[in-house]
Amino acid sequence: MSGLAILLVDDHPVVREGYRRLIERQPGLRVVAEAETAAEAYEAYRRCRPDVTILDMSLPGAGGLEAIRHIRQWDKGARILVFTMHQSAAFAVKAFEAGALGYITKTSPPSELIRAVEAISRGGHSISADIAAELAAERLTNRTSPLDGLGVREAEILRMFAAGMETERIAAALNLSLKTVQNYHYQIKAKTGARTDAHLVWMAISAGLLADDCPPQ
Repeated sequence: MSGLAILLVDDHPVVREGYRRLIERQPGLRVVAEAETAAEAYEAYRRCRPDVTILDMSLPGAGGLEAIRHIRQWDKGARILVFTMHQSAAFAVKAFEAGALGYITKTSPPSELIRAVEAISRGGHSISADIAAELAAERLTNRTSPLDGLGVREAEILRMFAAGMETERIAAALNLSLKTVQNYHYQIKAKTGARTDAHLVWMAISAGLLADDCPPQ
């Protein structure tokens, strides 16, 4: 079959069905695989080698940042488009740092998603208007975010912690030792200046790490 092969990653089956129908109505686009978790996304990517991966950031357990990082470790040329409810410019920056080529929010018109897929398939970049405006505002006002000094994995661990995941579950989801996750926790608090765990969670929420569609942890 000809056309761009798409991997669709979202933990809501009804949502995936809707976007699959939208995508496959476009000439030259076809969904070749779907996944619900970061681990499934990685396995599906290796199995199907899609031209473009459309990926939500809010996934059960390890989230979108980890999925992007893992896929890009295996294939430096992977073309990944984030499509999410997260409207945080700081979170978008972390997605790009992890290796995404585009970041489109789900409040965007469907046509914007299709345009982004086409741009990324050619190796370009794409960002939705709302995130672009937020990034511009931050630059103009010199606003900072608690995420600015964190690495991609640190940002992902902070998101998981703020979502209510226990240290043991974070370690299992990321294939890390308990001690390593505890060290990350300490480093994150030191870098953000958080005085307590409650303060750390407040910082994560204020940075937009938790979106309305975040699954229960």
